[in-house]
Amino acid sequence: MDAMARSKRPSNWFRNANAKIAAIPMILTVLVVFVGGTLWTVLYSFTNSKLLPREKFVGFDQYERLWSSSKWLISIENLAIYGVLSLIFVMVGGFLLAALLDQKIRFENTFRTIFLYPFALSFIVTGLAWQWILNPDFGVQNVVRSLGWTSFAFDPLYNSDIVIYGVLIAGLWHETGLIMCLMLAGLRGIDEDIWKACRIDGIPTWKTYMFVVIPMMRGIFVTALVLVTSGIIKVYDLIVAQTGGGPGIASEVPAKYVYDTMFLSQNLGQGFAASTMMLLTVVIVVVPWAYLEFGGKGRRV
Repeated sequence: MDAMARSKRPSNWFRNANAKIAAIPMILTVLVVFVGGTLWTVLYSFTNSKLLPREKFVGFDQYERLWSSSKWLISIENLAIYGVLSLIFVMVGGFLLAALLDQKIRFENTFRTIFLYPFALSFIVTGLAWQWILNPDFGVQNVVRSLGWTSFAFDPLYNSDIVIYGVLIAGLWHETGLIMCLMLAGLRGIDEDIWKACRIDGIPTWKTYMFVVIPMMRGIFVTALVLVTSGIIKVYDLIVAQTGGGPGIASEVPAKYVYDTMFLSQNLGQGFAASTMMLLTVVIVVVPWAYLEFGGKGRRV
């Protein structure tokens, strides 16, 4: 009887058949558009394609030109500075704001809406708004000087040494509210009995957050990290709206370098090489994390 019952059971291939059939268009899209496009980009990064793709392979010449370009090196440096500082301040700032709102303060809904509102704006709008705020002629510098501090100077977008920090201010303003909401949802998901037990045991509040609450919110932190990281890697419109890559090339980033090279300089091969390097950076970061997150668990089971 058991053998007959097992023979009547549907194969694993036919379980949840409706869901699998519905997923076919998305699977084909991923394979053709993402995987196919990625392989095509990597392949043509080894050619001397200019305005149009052409199959004249030149080996690693495009990559040698890429890494000898001062514009590319500056864009990598800017992305590293923007990325590291953005990760630190957005994650820490978002968690601290969430911890404050979790104290059941008055007008919590109002504050939550105010903090989240910037994320509802596009990066173009955010960039233009902060370009106005940081403009020395009618922004923060002008307001402070009109109050009597005539020697006050604050013009980060016009100083090539600190321009990336001016862009960072706008990025933090835009992203922190979303991370705050994610963290707040995670904090509200912590069982109230855990908080009570920590208070009864006399554990200080900061230790409760550090050694109890934060480890329990590991999934929230991973989600927030993925969202912030993806925003960092593709940062482009914020730069275009605020500085256009200037002064000079002081605020260039890889995504803008790719666009300018492919569509303004009409050098597809060089743009493909830069795109491949961006992809390689993502792979270097994501693959070890995915292995530790999923592969390691599979071995321990």
